[in-house]
Amino acid sequence: MPCIMTLMALAAPRLVVALLWFFTHWYRGVFDNLLWPVIGFVFLPTTLLWYSAVHNWFGGHWTFWPIAGLVIALMIDLGPVSGRRMPNKR
Repeated sequence: MPCIMTLMALAAPRLVVALLWFFTHWYRGVFDNLLWPVIGFVFLPTTLLWYSAVHNWFGGHWTFWPIAGLVIALMIDLGPVSGRRMPNKR
């Protein structure tokens, strides 16, 4: 089951964020106010998922592997944006 959720998170991260928000206690205690999860849901959903995973799985300790995962999540979230800006050379 965790592998299916991971594949869903990579394919449709906003769906996974919504499912975790409504049906689990995954985000309880992660954020001080509602502004950051809403901004994360709109702009950086994969990074939001990884940030909450670090809080839940690693106890909020930012060592090498959580930071490496954060960089990968940022690359996933920001990668398609740069591809759209390049003009078509045909």
